[in-house]
Amino acid sequence: MIPFIILALVGQLIASISQMLLKKSSQKEYPNFIRQYLNVLVIMGYGLLVVSMFIAIVCYGHMPYMYVVILEPVGYIMVMLLSRMLFAEKITKNKIIGMLLILSGICVFYLI
Repeated sequence: MIPFIILALVGQLIASISQMLLKKSSQKEYPNFIRQYLNVLVIMGYGLLVVSMFIAIVCYGHMPYMYVVILEPVGYIMVMLLSRMLFAEKITKNKIIGMLLILSGICVFYLI
């Protein structure tokens, strides 16, 4: 089961990277409506989302539901950290509180 947990975390990382690609694409100006949705960043972003979805399907078929609930919110934390590294977004007090609530929720759920 440990390999599937690691694979699920890799899937979460892939999904987080795809969100960064989509955000990067949304910050650019495009000459027309079609170019806005048919560009390399968007296609790669959605492609990575599909890959992460297939990884999740494989992993969640081999893991108890308790682990799925624990691993899913980790993606929110990854997105926050990647946004800090790639876009220099500030990690505010509210974001830290939110991250701590997510982590405490994972701990409470895991310990019950």
